[in-house]
Amino acid sequence: MSPVVQAFFDTETGTVSYVIHEAGAVDCAIIDSVLDYDPKSGHTSTTSADKIIQFVQAQGLHVEWILETHVHADHLSAAPYLKQHLGGRIAIGRMVTKVQRVFDEIFNLEDSFKFDGSQFDYLFDEDEVFHIGKLQAQALYVPGHTPADMAYHIGDAIFVGDTLFMPDAGTARCDFPGGDAHSMYRSVQKILGFPDQTRLFMCHDYPPNGRAPAWETTVAQQRTKNIHIRTGISADEFVAMRTVRDKTLGMPTLILPAIQVNIRAGNLPPADNNGIRYLKIPLNTLPG
Repeated sequence: MSPVVQAFFDTETGTVSYVIHEAGAVDCAIIDSVLDYDPKSGHTSTTSADKIIQFVQAQGLHVEWILETHVHADHLSAAPYLKQHLGGRIAIGRMVTKVQRVFDEIFNLEDSFKFDGSQFDYLFDEDEVFHIGKLQAQALYVPGHTPADMAYHIGDAIFVGDTLFMPDAGTARCDFPGGDAHSMYRSVQKILGFPDQTRLFMCHDYPPNGRAPAWETTVAQQRTKNIHIRTGISADEFVAMRTVRDKTLGMPTLILPAIQVNIRAGNLPPADNNGIRYLKIPLNTLPG
């Protein structure tokens, strides 16, 4: 079955959000939404999420799931805002609890914070099968970028999250807390074990060499053309490349606000006694 896929590209963060549904059916899922955030002023806005809401309503769709592939470090999630306006259950992989624990060491989260993933409506087990209406889907466990990454296999498509990029951009970094290049290699092989014609949809695109943004490719194209992990590149070669490359990368612009929000399923931290919500900036903690 080939689901209908509508993509929404956010130029500020290079993030691609998706609405997925079966042709002729109304039940749908939203994957990896974006809450707009201005790091200079600390203001949030919903321009990107409103585009998704307008599309869903115009098409007469019914949202069953609001899916996160992982705890994003490059954008804030708009999942609660979408749920407020469209309904649906916010879901992520069960290993999000490990990510919450890892980042508690960095952010010293408030005493009331729960490390059980209960901020989300549903936690997927490894390779759990679920449904979007009558459309069968599977939550593939693909750690490496973080210990909680999921990819979503829906019909003839896989939404790969932060594992693969387009073939000319390679793969995602593995140096965040809890990340692991060996795990990433195995996770990518899991995705590339699907049939050649399987459509692969990226979570991000950072176009090299001035090309236009793109986010759809196939298993066959990744196997033959991916600059980091095509067929013939061994696990040791990949890990060595990824380790060297990751040391050259700066932290994402929005990692500090994004993580604090996204481990809460897109909810902002609780307000202080003056009614204002704050995001913490840990000094001299993350790599420079």
